[in-house]
Amino acid sequence: MKSREIYKRAFMLAVPMMIQNGITNMVSLIDNVMVGKLGTEAMTAVSIAGQLIFVFSLAIFGGLSGPGIFGAQFFGQGNTEGIKNSFRMKMIIAVVCSVIGMTIFALFGEELINLYLRGESGDIDKELTLYYAKEYLTIMLVQMLPFALIQVYATTLRETGDSVKPMVGGIASVIVDVVFNYILIYGKFGAPALGVKGAAIATVLARFVEFAVVIIWAHARKKKHTFLQKVFRTIKVPRDLAGKILIKGLPIFSNELLWAGGLAALTQCYSVRGLDIIAGLNISNALCNLLNVVFVSLGSAVGILTGQTLGAMEYEKAEKDAFSLMKFSCGICVLLTAILILLSGIFPKFYDTTEEIRSYGQFFIIITACFFPVQGFLNALYFTLRSGGKTLITFLFDSVYSWVICVPVAVILCEYTPLDVFLIYAIIQALDIIKIVIGYTLVKRRIWISNIVNEESKA
Repeated sequence: MKSREIYKRAFMLAVPMMIQNGITNMVSLIDNVMVGKLGTEAMTAVSIAGQLIFVFSLAIFGGLSGPGIFGAQFFGQGNTEGIKNSFRMKMIIAVVCSVIGMTIFALFGEELINLYLRGESGDIDKELTLYYAKEYLTIMLVQMLPFALIQVYATTLRETGDSVKPMVGGIASVIVDVVFNYILIYGKFGAPALGVKGAAIATVLARFVEFAVVIIWAHARKKKHTFLQKVFRTIKVPRDLAGKILIKGLPIFSNELLWAGGLAALTQCYSVRGLDIIAGLNISNALCNLLNVVFVSLGSAVGILTGQTLGAMEYEKAEKDAFSLMKFSCGICVLLTAILILLSGIFPKFYDTTEEIRSYGQFFIIITACFFPVQGFLNALYFTLRSGGKTLITFLFDSVYSWVICVPVAVILCEYTPLDVFLIYAIIQALDIIKIVIGYTLVKRRIWISNIVNEESKA
């Protein structure tokens, strides 16, 4: 009965996140499929640019996660002023990260794109792919700051028990994206056919709509969201708290940035086997990313719920709930595996590309699907460790492991062995099983159980 209660709470929190994150990924999928109708070069270009933007997105999530841990525990403690300070810290981090990200992509975008164009392919024009990718990335710079600010509000609303407003903003966003993708990519209703450029413009418009919905609605309900009352009276954060947040948050920021960079590096490794491989991965990622929002959202719910319980100093309950949710997340992912395998032969047909690339996409989908339960369990482990503020451990456990183990193995196998790329891809996925053993051991030892918003703690 107690397990059912925590499952219910997790679902109430996670389902709106699933819908919102699913809608966000749906925007990318719609861009992907619609651009895929323009040809392989356009599809590959958007995939490469999207990989770079993904690194920025994860950096934002990582930067906001440190203050978010404090925000969840402050909410469990009933400390509104603490939530306000966590929110202000998020605003500062979001603006700084956005400026840095836009500067890097503006100055070095072409060099970063070229890292993915090393592989040979007789069917793909490299110069045209580079042109499209630069065009798409340049326009997408406009939405980076609004995206970051949306996350500031959305994460704080979730930490205080409201995940509906971000969900509604996401729904509005996807509607705008679908409509304007159709109009601007293909030149409907008298508009010019802008192709890849039109896809980027549509995504920017959708992001600004989401920005308006989430932020205006949140401020219109200040009586409910008390942390927004006079929150901008100052941007100062108490020095001691800011220091604690930075100490706890820097490993998470570094982790998310390096982890996303690790995924980009892995994709670059696969690209040496040919641009056709990148095109196939793009098809696979478009579908798999749409469904992985389920275990990602459940993981976020684990972090928030256990964080709130730790903030209330109910340590035994936090431990029992965490283990229940880990098993639950893994079980849900078994169902997702079956769904993905069923769709693997259908989804690639939506792309106007070669039959060989469609086949690559199908095989990558199947391999990724087989490891979904591993990812679901691993994600819950990660957020459990993080909920108690053990951010340095999660940094070592996640991104350092990727760069020390996964990336070097991928480089060696791709560059120096004749192994089939699908076998290499499966080997890299399987390396995460080692992380499960490490993470589960750490959680069982209860090193994550602590209250970081009180002087008193328990390990």
